[in-house]
Amino acid sequence: MEPNIFDKFISQKTLFKNKENLRHNFRPHHLPHRQEEIEKISYNLWEALKGHIPSNMTLYGVTGAGKTAVTDYVCHHLKAKGATMGRKVEAIMVNCRQIDTQYRVLSHIGNSLLEDHERDEIPFTGWPTDRVFKELVRRMDRRGGVFVIVLDEIDHLVRKAGDDLLYNLTSMNSSLNEARACVIGISNDLKFTDFLDPRVRSRLGQLDVLFKPYDAEQLQDILRQRAKNGLNENVLETGVIELCAALAAQEHGDARCALDLLRISAEKAEQIGDKTVDQSHVRIAQSQIESDQITPVIATLPSQQKLVLAAVIINERNGLRNVQTGQVFDIYQQACKHIRQNPLTQRRISGLISNLDMLGLVTARTVSKGRYGRSKEINSSIPTNINPEEIMTSAEEEMGVVFNAHYHHQTAL
Repeated sequence: MEPNIFDKFISQKTLFKNKENLRHNFRPHHLPHRQEEIEKISYNLWEALKGHIPSNMTLYGVTGAGKTAVTDYVCHHLKAKGATMGRKVEAIMVNCRQIDTQYRVLSHIGNSLLEDHERDEIPFTGWPTDRVFKELVRRMDRRGGVFVIVLDEIDHLVRKAGDDLLYNLTSMNSSLNEARACVIGISNDLKFTDFLDPRVRSRLGQLDVLFKPYDAEQLQDILRQRAKNGLNENVLETGVIELCAALAAQEHGDARCALDLLRISAEKAEQIGDKTVDQSHVRIAQSQIESDQITPVIATLPSQQKLVLAAVIINERNGLRNVQTGQVFDIYQQACKHIRQNPLTQRRISGLISNLDMLGLVTARTVSKGRYGRSKEINSSIPTNINPEEIMTSAEEEMGVVFNAHYHHQTAL
């Protein structure tokens, strides 16, 4: 029989006890350093177990601060307690980055209320929105009880589709007869409510909970707890947990980043055949994560943005730092000539530089030049382990011409 290519992996000794424990969507039995937030949310949702309407809530905090994990944890316990008390309580979580229109959110909630034997799903598209809303209300009334509707990354939905959905959901109780509902919005943006109509803002913001970023010591506690159940004993060398926590603390206290670092570090050690995980594996994992995140962003940039980024890189390759917009525009124009592209105006290029700054590929800091006005100081912020020239050339062959051409550089004033 022909040998199977997976045989070697099956026979390989693993460093993991249960890898799922090291993923950020895993629900642990205990969430360290979030007791205060759990207390606030659970005290509000306790009303649902009495058949009353809990206050609408907005949860704020940076990415990886535990907002989704805490909400999922509390809702899980709420549903379990409701089952033991004979109370009808349901929690429906919607990721508004994946389901990002009013129609799709309403249809997703409505279809999640179908029993297993039912087939009358709300179609993916085609109904008027008011019909979808009426059908959702009908299904909620048919089931009865209290519904907790959780809208994760709600700021993304509001920016894309406006606040009509929030208006409909926060005023839903006036249409319900046998059921009740409250809304929990989760946002990474503290100012997203600035985009809301004042009526929606007052209804949604009945109770706000702010999640502070984890510090390095708190991240260490989280990693130790997850590693205890996720990794075999004595596979972590001294300093691995501390390094993963320190690197993640630099990223605004992101627990997801810390867990990914630890998991990928162990995967790298296992792949190499090492019996333990040390700090060198963490550095390898960090490079991979950075590469996995940034490489597709660079490769899929529109052609004009690739040319602007190339102009910044070419200036830096010539020894320049804190490059000004005019210097970037000058190299950009020359690059366009080399590949026979029509250049955009300097004003448009300034806007593309701002886009690259927003993507984290460059830093564009506005500085005052006194009586000469204001100017941007632009620097590449691409990690050194990533080769943007190679990525852009692989994506578009003519970028190879851009990087290999000869340029006349401006002299900084």
